[in-house]
Amino acid sequence: MADPEKPSGTKPAAKRAPAKPRARMAEASATAERYRVLQVASECGAYARTGGLGDVVAALSKELARLGHEVRVVMPLYASIDRARHAITFERSSCVHMPNGEEAWVGVHRAELDERVTVWLVDYQRFFGRAGIYDEVGAEYGDNAFRFALLSRAALQVAQDGGFVPDVVHVHDWPSALATLYPRVWGAEPSPFARTASVLTIHNVGYQGNFHASVRAYAGIGAAEWTPDRFEDHGRINLLKGGIAYADAITTVSPTHARELLTPDGGRGLAPQLTARHGDLTGILNGIDEDEWDPARDRSIPAHFDADHLEGKAISKLMLQRFFQLEQDAALPVFGIVTRLAQQKGIDLMMQVLPVALDRMHMQVVALGSGDLAAEDFLRWLQRAYPGRAGTETRFLNELSHLIEAGSDFFLMPSIYEPCGLSQMYSMRYGTLPVVRATGGLDDTVENYDPATGHGTGFKFWDATPQAFFDTIGWAVATWFDRREHIAQLRRQAMAKRFSWRDSAEQYEKVYARALAKRRG
Repeated sequence: MADPEKPSGTKPAAKRAPAKPRARMAEASATAERYRVLQVASECGAYARTGGLGDVVAALSKELARLGHEVRVVMPLYASIDRARHAITFERSSCVHMPNGEEAWVGVHRAELDERVTVWLVDYQRFFGRAGIYDEVGAEYGDNAFRFALLSRAALQVAQDGGFVPDVVHVHDWPSALATLYPRVWGAEPSPFARTASVLTIHNVGYQGNFHASVRAYAGIGAAEWTPDRFEDHGRINLLKGGIAYADAITTVSPTHARELLTPDGGRGLAPQLTARHGDLTGILNGIDEDEWDPARDRSIPAHFDADHLEGKAISKLMLQRFFQLEQDAALPVFGIVTRLAQQKGIDLMMQVLPVALDRMHMQVVALGSGDLAAEDFLRWLQRAYPGRAGTETRFLNELSHLIEAGSDFFLMPSIYEPCGLSQMYSMRYGTLPVVRATGGLDDTVENYDPATGHGTGFKFWDATPQAFFDTIGWAVATWFDRREHIAQLRRQAMAKRFSWRDSAEQYEKVYARALAKRRG
């Protein structure tokens, strides 16, 4: 692997025309129709999350409530959720009638999200009284199809019993995809959900909920639904595929990824189904929750800072180096990683490139991540092989993720595909420059550095190869040492970016309106 001189696999920064002033939309609180929105998800914010899905459900729900909509969230009450910490209280019980005739009595617990959104947590020990969300010790739970079929059915029952019949059921990825079908085949006549529209958001098409067909009876997938253009997938059930067929509208989490989903590679086997529904597919870029991610008021970092006063960032860097027992040297650039350790996230590229980069460049690396066991072992080895220059933590510590965002100088995201990504947005907000592969939302949100002008917010590469990734790290390191004025300029530009949930929520309002028009028309 050659030493970096000129980045390979990158594209030069294009000259940008001045941006046209954005016409300000009328205040939705004054003009938009009010909707009852039921969010059905396997994760939500601080209660339980493994990645961006949980962040999105919480932040979008709060923003929709701020716009005047009545929002409820239904999710499982996992054993790992601290009821006292989140002020979760028991509210009532509900009897969930599964389509195969089985009755499941569930406890309904209640919490308040930002004092605006009611969260109903479904307590069913048989399925959710476990340590993990989807898996445990690296192994997926064998009954996940049954667990989340119950969640999808229970969400509607809990809402009905609570006097909340939604205008829109908004479901997220395969775990709640059956909730697009159930309003149509509820069973009771007249159905309380006859005029309820469904919206499916695809956060990660790489996870589709592909299971043995034995779940069909429990889930209520009859002959009409068991066709190759709906739930049937080579003799197995594909829950995301069925959700695509039955949702009144489909969204994904960035405009670029919406286009990628229609290609054979990007669709991961579902491109034909998504192409058939392309008129109902919208790419809406995620925002970030600045209640949680704002360096000027973040309670998880040792010192606050903003673009004009970066002393707190220097303190955070020192504390980050101290936490990982690195050499405490402000002159060395620190590269941060916070990720789920999976092939999608480019972990193979990291395993090939990081040792060579540490051998040949003056830099430090800190990583927070868990998942693939071989990847976890690699990160532990990296720490042993480069003492004082590499640090690893495989337990997920939320406060540490904030410290890495605040204290790092650069942030690594060499994703093979990335529907949206939130970490690069967090990084820019904290003046930490992302080094990313230009795919999906990473391409949409990061502006490539232009060495001629200093314009940009990060460093991008296009080819998913070790050489391109290595050279782009080298490009960032060279800029750090040779063009410190450009680093300062990039930081200011990155911290000035705003990824507003208000804009995203207003786009979801339009999607809800189209879904309702289709459903009721």
